Amino acid sequence: MDTAIQRQKKKTRKVGLFDFVNIALLLLLTFICFYPLFFTVIASFSDYVPVATGQVNLWPIGFQTTAYQAVFENPEIWRGYLNTILYTVFGTAFNLLLTIPTAYVMSKKKMFGHKVISWYFLITMYFHGGMAATYLLYKDLNLINNPLVMVVTGGLSIYNMIVTRTYFTNSIPDSLYEAGRIDGSSEFGLFFRIALPLSGPILAVMALYYAVGHWNSYWNAMMYLSNRAYHPLSLVLRRILILNESALSEDQLGMLDPETIADMARRANLAVVMKYALVLISSAPMLIAYPFVQKYFVKGMMIGSVKG
Repeated sequence: MDTAIQRQKKKTRKVGLFDFVNIALLLLLTFICFYPLFFTVIASFSDYVPVATGQVNLWPIGFQTTAYQAVFENPEIWRGYLNTILYTVFGTAFNLLLTIPTAYVMSKKKMFGHKVISWYFLITMYFHGGMAATYLLYKDLNLINNPLVMVVTGGLSIYNMIVTRTYFTNSIPDSLYEAGRIDGSSEFGLFFRIALPLSGPILAVMALYYAVGHWNSYWNAMMYLSNRAYHPLSLVLRRILILNESALSEDQLGMLDPETIADMARRANLAVVMKYALVLISSAPMLIAYPFVQKYFVKGMMIGSVKG
């Protein structure tokens, strides 16, 4: 009896040690992931001098909202924000319009030519026409310097289509389709009345995948949009954060007179804090949207991991 109790105590101590190490590692990983966002927040509300000299660590120094005021007064940032929202909304809708029906069709393994079409899709994942050929194609389609290039290009991600196809194959039983056919439903009826209503989790996951891609996209805009009025927020951030352009708008610069030249150094240094404010403002919509689709996102990541 005493031996059994001693074994139980040793087992309890081992489990306690494992839990302690596990919790410590998780807290460390949480801190590593959370601190950059936390630092971005406190730096955006701090004076630029402590931020530039590395004095800001755990709380704002010289609390102020000057950076956000400068951001909100810049019309180029607002225009880029609006463009990004439009590209994300319409681009994601277009992506889903192509991905979901295609995945449903490819989930029908008895379809004529299924293997040939599957290989066709698979090849496009590894072979591309190249930058020059793509540019010439977009030019022939009149998409150069056209905001539609941010919406219609890259309409179908083969990887996302394969994940969605796996969901249709493993998560919706064939018996439901058979019951629908007995009731006289066509393939369109099966898709709209059975498959689509039951595909909420994968719709949420795909919408998040595509929306994040559109929100962070800058390459297509940099390559095919020369008109700054069409630029998304990512390119505006690029000009301010990477190319070190002035954080002030052209109207603000034009209003400067010789008496205010001494103030230009302070305004230039303000861009240091504006960088953090811009990063926070640009990331806020995705940070807000993620908790609402988190449960679907976790479920979608497990698609295909277990059969049956």
